[in-house]
Amino acid sequence: MRGGRGPAAALLLLLLLLAAVALRRGRAAAGCPPRCVCASNILSCSQAVLTGVPVPLPRFTAVLDLSHNNVSRLRADWAPGRLAHLHSLLLSHNGLTFVSTEAFAHVPHLRHLDLSSNRLRALDENLFSDLAELEVLLLYNNEIAAVDRTAFENLARLRKLYLSQNHIARFPLELLKDGTRLPQLALLDLSANRLKSLPVAELQGLPAWLRDGLYLHGNPLACDCPLYELFARWHRRQLSAVLDFQEELRCLLPPAKKPVGILALGGHEPLNCSEAKEAVLEAHLGDTVTLGCDTRLRAVSAREWVTPAGERLLEEGGNGSAALLANGSLRLRALRLEDGGTYACSVAGPVLNETLYVELLVHNFTLHGPHDTLNTAYTTLVGCILSVVLVLIYLYLTPCRCCCCRAGDKAAAPRDDSIASSVLSATPNHNAEAPAPKEPFRPRSASSSAAAAAWGQNGKFKAGGAPEPAAKEAPKAQRKMSDPDSVSSVFSDTPIVV
Repeated sequence: MRGGRGPAAALLLLLLLLAAVALRRGRAAAGCPPRCVCASNILSCSQAVLTGVPVPLPRFTAVLDLSHNNVSRLRADWAPGRLAHLHSLLLSHNGLTFVSTEAFAHVPHLRHLDLSSNRLRALDENLFSDLAELEVLLLYNNEIAAVDRTAFENLARLRKLYLSQNHIARFPLELLKDGTRLPQLALLDLSANRLKSLPVAELQGLPAWLRDGLYLHGNPLACDCPLYELFARWHRRQLSAVLDFQEELRCLLPPAKKPVGILALGGHEPLNCSEAKEAVLEAHLGDTVTLGCDTRLRAVSAREWVTPAGERLLEEGGNGSAALLANGSLRLRALRLEDGGTYACSVAGPVLNETLYVELLVHNFTLHGPHDTLNTAYTTLVGCILSVVLVLIYLYLTPCRCCCCRAGDKAAAPRDDSIASSVLSATPNHNAEAPAPKEPFRPRSASSSAAAAAWGQNGKFKAGGAPEPAAKEAPKAQRKMSDPDSVSSVFSDTPIVV
């Protein structure tokens, strides 16, 4: 019996060895690389002490896990051929220092790429431009210090970008402003980097659904009041980027560079920042304004507006002064004073609901446009020119009071009041010493002429300004000596009538 059991046991052991060899050959025939575990279209080569991508790779591979290995360089030829079914590539914890700009040309349908926990130092130009269908990109815990603005070109479907725990001192936020380069981006993690300042105005101008997923905690930011106002408003809006990491949202307070909580800067020394309030939208009578519903919900299934008068606007369009637009904004035409107040925008999403309030202040006057400003400037210029002309007429064309008086000739005709003299001259035409109008004109005596000459054109008394005596038996009387104070008196005392 014992002798019979020996050959049977040996035969059984031989059958087991043959089965193992056949299984291994079957796996090799199916294309599963050595040191990897293959399950259908999933290849797990994690912790296999690999220094390069194993070959051969089955063309039907959908998920390739190469994490926790020693693959330090990812060249352009790492894949032997086009992997049209690959949608997830995991390369974390490999000590990667180099990734070729053509490394992803063979995997055009990749949607998930994990390059985290490596030693990458820069994101070069057009590094990911071949991944038009990429949705999630993990680059956290590297040594990235430089980010080229074209590194994320052609990533129209990218939704989540993780860049935390790197050495980034400046990130090209212009990729987010216009919303055309990364239109689907909903999460950008820039926490635990080396950002020292933030473009507050640009960040505040981003849509709320993008600010809700913009993580900036753990950076050595310099404390100031605009920074406090930015995050205080985000906190009031209950944005996740502030609520989830409120304790780690800190800044460095000069001069000792002491870290303090950003939200604790309001009303405290030494900055003593004022309370952050939502901006009030200001307009004028007759204006047309658009109230935006800046919700943090990306997918909105229903939306409605409620006016200060309690009117509910649910449907798009409208014939009145208030109309609901296709993008959810509310347009108000021909504003009236009663249109001012608080407007409420209620939105409903697949999971959450949100209500936003917009304060509208309508001023009780109309705002002049550019054409009115031009007309006002033209009117002012014409008025100035006319004033200068009147002054020149007054200085050079006003007739001299005694230029027509001639000694020894016929008597001058009586001087009547004129419209021109009453407008342009401040000197009265009536002489207290002159004879009555009905009597013939008599020449004034020398004493009266001298007394009259002692007064200037504008009725100012001239000290020492008496004219020289006229020559005896002269055919004509000499012209009076000009008064040096006459020009200054015109500009000091004479009003300009326009």
